[in-house]
Amino acid sequence: MTGMSKRHFLEFEQALAELETKIEELRYVQTESAVDISEEIDRLDKKSLQLTKDIYASLTPWQVTQIARHPQRPYTLDYLAEVFTEFQELHGDRSFADDASIVGGIARFNGQACMVIGHQKGRDTRERTLRNFGMARPEGYRKALRLMKTAEKFGLPVFTFVDTPGAYPGIGAEERGQSEAIGRNIFEMAQLQVPIVATIIGEGGSGGALAISVADQTLILQYAVYSVISPEGCASILWKTAERAADAAEALGITSHRLKALGLVDKIVNEPVGGAHRDTKQMCVYLKRALADALRQLVDLKPKELLQRRHERLQAYGRFSDTKER
Repeated sequence: MTGMSKRHFLEFEQALAELETKIEELRYVQTESAVDISEEIDRLDKKSLQLTKDIYASLTPWQVTQIARHPQRPYTLDYLAEVFTEFQELHGDRSFADDASIVGGIARFNGQACMVIGHQKGRDTRERTLRNFGMARPEGYRKALRLMKTAEKFGLPVFTFVDTPGAYPGIGAEERGQSEAIGRNIFEMAQLQVPIVATIIGEGGSGGALAISVADQTLILQYAVYSVISPEGCASILWKTAERAADAAEALGITSHRLKALGLVDKIVNEPVGGAHRDTKQMCVYLKRALADALRQLVDLKPKELLQRRHERLQAYGRFSDTKER
């Protein structure tokens, strides 16, 4: 993993990587030499921006998946630092352990007290091990539920951030009731008496994502993905090889625009040119605006209306009209 200063380029960005390297070299020369080559650097910078726009204008679903998993993509804690203030983390599920792959606690959003819960992947090897690559165990989901119940008790809106490859399928997790924990969260979130705004910021992996994303408003970042199974998993089942992940990604309909068209998400939050990892600060500005809009629509509703709307929204998932002649 390269440091935040050095950019990490994906496979399909090779041309861009070469151009950026060239610009870096020229910048280095510029500082060393008396010759003024700033015009040339400006020209190449413009070219780099245009190339980025061109590449990102026609991405395949598999490429979008790679962006969603980008090692430098902002995670929950990055957004917490920029979008919220006075964050106070709360730990543990009060029955087994504290799961570091889900972070949560109380914070302020534009001055209003709220509860924030989200998956957290790690940046380096040590942190990834600690956070288990953002794959939560039952205690993580039970911690999330405890925090949501606390929010309900004090009338605080809940913001959740989804970024997980999926729930952790280890033996210990299953022994402690992984599916029960996920099921209970879905059940309880469907009837929580306070507004819930969920945002898919990276990977939305199946049940692991659903356990914190039953909401009144579901937002998704432009290059995030949300699916029932990872493209590799799907390819392994259908074609007995993970090599065909690109075909699976195409068929699964996991990109933000497909999900919006299917009515599974309410709003797409645009990302800066070249994805959130290229300009985290700007991404936070966009996200803050979108979260404020979402909350504004919910904050004045009485609990009864809120639940009514939430139920109607959930019931509408998967609704389709049969056009075939009988």
